[in-house]
Amino acid sequence: MRSDRPAKGETRDGAPRVAAPSRDPLLGVNRVLRKLGGAALSALGATLLISVFLNLVPGDPVEVMLGDRAQAVDVAALRHQMWLDRPLPEQVWFFLRDFADGQLHSSLPPFQERILPRLAEVAPRTLWLAAASLAVAVAVSLPLGVLSALAAGGAVDRMAMGLAVLGISVPSFLAGHVLILLFGIHLGWLPIAGDDARASIVLPALTLGLGLSALLSRITRAAMLDVLREDHVLAARARGLSETRVVLRHALRNALLPILTVLGLQAGGVLTGAVVVEKVFNWPGLGTWLITSIEKRDYNAVRAAVLVFTLTYLAVNLLTDLAYAAADPRVRRPGGSA
Repeated sequence: MRSDRPAKGETRDGAPRVAAPSRDPLLGVNRVLRKLGGAALSALGATLLISVFLNLVPGDPVEVMLGDRAQAVDVAALRHQMWLDRPLPEQVWFFLRDFADGQLHSSLPPFQERILPRLAEVAPRTLWLAAASLAVAVAVSLPLGVLSALAAGGAVDRMAMGLAVLGISVPSFLAGHVLILLFGIHLGWLPIAGDDARASIVLPALTLGLGLSALLSRITRAAMLDVLREDHVLAARARGLSETRVVLRHALRNALLPILTVLGLQAGGVLTGAVVVEKVFNWPGLGTWLITSIEKRDYNAVRAAVLVFTLTYLAVNLLTDLAYAAADPRVRRPGGSA
């Protein structure tokens, strides 16, 4: 007698049974632990790499500091104080140890300036500039990308994408000087250097944000074009929903996943762009401090600045990955993409 029960691994109509996504919380914990382990290795690798580069810089930093007529005993003492008489792995170990203990000092005589208080002073300025730049990028790119997708092939689309190509092509240092000439010198609306006034952040944030919005607007347009062709959007329009509701609730909401991914990558990349922009606008942030430390050959300060940049970049990528997993349940399934 034939049984009506479906075979193992099949539904009643004979289709293969799809396993439901696992809700095991350990999957999320293991995912975070793997990311944290990778971040620790990346931070260690960045510290080791910058130490190698510092040792390859032409010229002896001790001779530069003390001059050619320095006594041999003074040269040896300074070299020992800067850890230059130790192998490279020991230099990295001493740096990481003192950095973690909060006892890291400047590599420049008289070795009394502590690094961490200085980092606590300049790093928030760079983070504030990065946040303002991302706000400018989102405010410009989302409307521009959505309008371009809705008017694909039209005059608005061509104009918007032309501006996006221009924004990608113009380097940040050139865009910064153009904004300084226009809004700072010619019109006199905004301060052009320093952080003495609240409006001082406007021009640096615009310089970084407009460059970021160029790529983000193109990604938004491409994601919206893909979503607007999907069946659920066509069905929403067939039900007579308003175009605004269709675009915002049904199209843009589903297009946010690729936009979120690119935005997360840009959030990390904005830190590297901040180095150039801070120098152009004399913004007293981490990038300006890094350049000054390189010019002075303050090895510990350079290592510390690079390590903070690396840790911030890794933290942003980790948060972006977790946000993507929260937005897309498929990523949380066993065997899903990392």
